[in-house]
Amino acid sequence: MQVNQTDAFRSSDQVDPVALKRLDSALLRLGNASAKTKLMHQGPALDQVQKVLMLPGGVTACFERVSRLDEAGIFTGTDWDDPDRLKPVFVRHTLESADVQALSLEALSELRFLAIATGQYAHASITSEEAHHFLAQVLGLNMERLFGATTETARAQDPLWAETLKQLFEFIAAEIGYGRIFDAVISEIWRILAQRPIQTDRIKAMVTQLSIWISESSPDTAQSGWGADRLISALFGPTRNCREDPGLDVYTSRLETLDEQSLAQEASGMARAMHDTGLVSPYHATLLRHLLAERADLIPDCLGLSATGRNSYFAFTSLTHALIDNAIQPETAQTIYGLALLLERGVLHLPPTAPALWRQIHLPLAPAPRQRLIETHGPVPAPEARLLAGVISVLGQPLGVGQGNNPTCQAARAIAMWAHTDPDYLLQLVAWAGRDDEVLMPFEGTTISSSGLSEGLARGPLADIDPVSSVLVPHLDRIYIEMGRMCAGREGDPHQWINPEMHGWWVSRRFNIAVDVPTGKLMDIEGFIRRFYATFHPDFNGAQPVIHPSPAGIAVTDSAARFVGWHAIAIIRVGHDPAGNVRVYFFNPNNDSGQDWGDGIIVSTAGNGEFSGESSVLISDFVARLYIFHSDPLEQGAEEQVPTDEIEKIREKVVASWGRDRV
Repeated sequence: MQVNQTDAFRSSDQVDPVALKRLDSALLRLGNASAKTKLMHQGPALDQVQKVLMLPGGVTACFERVSRLDEAGIFTGTDWDDPDRLKPVFVRHTLESADVQALSLEALSELRFLAIATGQYAHASITSEEAHHFLAQVLGLNMERLFGATTETARAQDPLWAETLKQLFEFIAAEIGYGRIFDAVISEIWRILAQRPIQTDRIKAMVTQLSIWISESSPDTAQSGWGADRLISALFGPTRNCREDPGLDVYTSRLETLDEQSLAQEASGMARAMHDTGLVSPYHATLLRHLLAERADLIPDCLGLSATGRNSYFAFTSLTHALIDNAIQPETAQTIYGLALLLERGVLHLPPTAPALWRQIHLPLAPAPRQRLIETHGPVPAPEARLLAGVISVLGQPLGVGQGNNPTCQAARAIAMWAHTDPDYLLQLVAWAGRDDEVLMPFEGTTISSSGLSEGLARGPLADIDPVSSVLVPHLDRIYIEMGRMCAGREGDPHQWINPEMHGWWVSRRFNIAVDVPTGKLMDIEGFIRRFYATFHPDFNGAQPVIHPSPAGIAVTDSAARFVGWHAIAIIRVGHDPAGNVRVYFFNPNNDSGQDWGDGIIVSTAGNGEFSGESSVLISDFVARLYIFHSDPLEQGAEEQVPTDEIEKIREKVVASWGRDRV
């Protein structure tokens, strides 16, 4: 698709000179204002920015002034003050805002990144390459703004702002080059897919927009080698008989005419595309339903099952067929990947799992969870089928659970841990939440009912989450807050009592915390590090592997090693990576586990021995960001064997980052 760049849009000469004069005057006043009066002049300057942005050529005019606006203090005291702390994933939320000042600041922020990326503005805290990467991610996550695809949010937005943002994105893309954008976007998609998330809607939307752009661009541009072909074919043409994306009706007719060998090739081709990318095409669902009716013997091939998966399939054939019949539709095609992994995990061989899944197949839903599923995931297929599909995905991909854009990391972690270790308990909770709109959970001998409890941390509808989370998280969130209330008045961190009671009997009762709760200061950090090494490091704990996922808390830091906040994660295992280094492999429910924690600590999600859904860092780097963990003193090694120099190295990392103001 060739983006139409009109002279009026590209040239600032077309902007009303009176509007520019008012903007320049406001800019001058802002720059001359003292520190005490800076905020008084910021609002009027933003008002003029907004007016200019919405004029033909206004984006260019603001770009020409963005370095002066930054130096004058347009971002001072706002969330946009430090560009190195900004995250591309949060831009979308602001762009969907009705706050015109926030929209103006966001637009100026992207233009500042563009000025840095193109070398027109040197900023002390971010490099040109970092600015390029940031913009590529922003455009990739908001591609509908660039290509004109209309969402419900965009429809509800002020039409002038919608057009202004489209022009902003077109301007940025034209300045840094479409090729570079899409190279970065494709790389980002593959990086996220390596983590095998359950929720892939946004990734599929990005691949769809890439497909549209490439198909409508010039032949030379379409062959630029961005590496999108595998992603696009996995969604729209994974096999020979749907290569040209003929539509589901045509594909269904073609399946009726295939001979045995061609149908077998179709089944194995679908499986290869799915396991290669982690994406599942609606054509795959159509084929699987056809095989269920006509050639069930090819279902293991269509799922790409190994010997382990085939053993599960043949032991539970009727259940597997019922799951396919009731949950797999073109709209829930992604669940096929979860079904394949569920069979590979062998969880159906746990005695309670199969009966619980039969219950789930026939489970009636209460009005409230039905409505939540419809609001979050749409009316098709029916909410019962949508929830069953979600259950299959969560059981197959426990570490693919994400908290979405919600402050519910505790609940997401709990769902992942139960799916990983105690699937029948999770299925019981889902049954209660779905059928009864109530969850019961014991806390120190008292049964807590989620019914009637006030809201938890999440306010309003939950966004970008799987169906199980849609139904269960509101209850877990309220119960989590109620457990905290019941711990009020006790000394120490309430997670000392909440974690074992909420997650399961396997959570060790010794609670280790690196900070003094009343003061927030570091507390016995050396002993904290010793205990962790003696509990988890294979060289000091007798090479005892982690048995159950262990809840822990980290002090999240940004790329400048500055403290961001506390976050719930789960330790999955500790072991040697391919290079022989000891790493902690953990589950992070934040949707994208690859992060830069500063001081050279880069969280890895692939290439260092990680299984899908795991994050990892060197054990010393992990402990340098850890502030809570559980342990059993009867099962740990000798603390005195942990080298003092290793402890001191980690302590220095703590003090240089999140602990710098806590000494």
